[in-house]
Amino acid sequence: MVNPKRRDFLVAASVFGATAATVSARAQTYGNPDLPPEGAINAANNPATRRTPIGPQNTALADQFPSAGSPPATDVDGLPMFWASFNNAHKRIQNGGWARQVTKADFAISTTISGVNMHLSAGGIRELHWHLTAEWSIMTRGRCRITTMDAEGRASVDDVEEGDLWYFPAGLPHSLQGLGPDGCEFVLAFDDGAQSENNTLLLSEFIAHIPPEILAKNFNVPPDAFKTIPLSSKWIFQGQEPGTLAADRAAAHVVPGAAPVIFHLSRSKPRHSTAGGTIQIADSENFPISKTVAAALVTVKPGGMREIHWHPNADEWQYWMKGKGRMTIFDNGPKAVTMDFNPGDVGYVKKSQGHYIENTGTGDLVFLEIFRTDRYEEVSLSNWLTHLPPDLVAQHLNIPASTIKRFPRGGPGIVPI
Repeated sequence: MVNPKRRDFLVAASVFGATAATVSARAQTYGNPDLPPEGAINAANNPATRRTPIGPQNTALADQFPSAGSPPATDVDGLPMFWASFNNAHKRIQNGGWARQVTKADFAISTTISGVNMHLSAGGIRELHWHLTAEWSIMTRGRCRITTMDAEGRASVDDVEEGDLWYFPAGLPHSLQGLGPDGCEFVLAFDDGAQSENNTLLLSEFIAHIPPEILAKNFNVPPDAFKTIPLSSKWIFQGQEPGTLAADRAAAHVVPGAAPVIFHLSRSKPRHSTAGGTIQIADSENFPISKTVAAALVTVKPGGMREIHWHPNADEWQYWMKGKGRMTIFDNGPKAVTMDFNPGDVGYVKKSQGHYIENTGTGDLVFLEIFRTDRYEEVSLSNWLTHLPPDLVAQHLNIPASTIKRFPRGGPGIVPI
């Protein structure tokens, strides 16, 4: 005879086992790998679970992040926030232009790159300065005149326009000035997440903190020559629009020999090109001066996808320029989080974390991938799996080898539509 208490225990255990088996079976079904099951799909039979929040909320903000409010069932929370935006960054406005930035101070995950979005009016000047870090930039609108000097003392004066890059190595002095008719706008990337546009080494502050007699001795002019120098920084100020490029080059004693500091990224031949979009690369191989920053300009057509991949040599800092997209990042744990992005947003993916990006809008999606490294490197999931014995992959994924042989080989970069 079975003890009543033991009988109750066995019944409870059998019920628990059946329930666990049911949950386990559900958890292992297509598109639902985890326990307990997550996602709205697993609450389909309980509408109350999926009720829209009725407490205080900012619907304008929530509407920007549909994947946070209703993430895929395959998502598992646990990653640090990898979204930021210039759209809600403080804008420092001065006569001649403005700037706003995203640094590690307010975007903790971004340890390798900080970014600045800046506008200069026609004639507006970002005063002569230099940094403890290297400066990489892409022009997003208008035209700008840039000046710099290399370590050999050779001057450069160049005009840049939309789609062009520039690179100033750490410690080398430079200036930026907007050109007509409407000035310019650009995004700077520094190779240190802590770098702020507010802690640059400025000519005005340096001169103001040197005794007049020392300035006189250094420049071989009377001390009175410096009696009207500014005693506070200019940072950005309105100046006169410069003359012709040829005239400025002659006045600056520009001579051939300095390494080119500009690169026409938007005109470069794509590394990847499919019906789904293009990827254009700028790194030390085709832009030799850029020793600490590599970049990719990615265009994804409507319905297309930046393929599943990761970068083995550096973290990825992103600047979203056009369109709408959705990115999912995978890390060990497992952790998988999906986030939505819009123009002006900034994303960040740690080195070797798998990720993919979908175009969720009706037009082209355009964004930058920026890395603190001299060389662009990428591992394509499909390229890896198609360079293994198909039977080996089949045993891992329970997929027929014949299906695996259909995977795209060579890493398309952008999945064709």
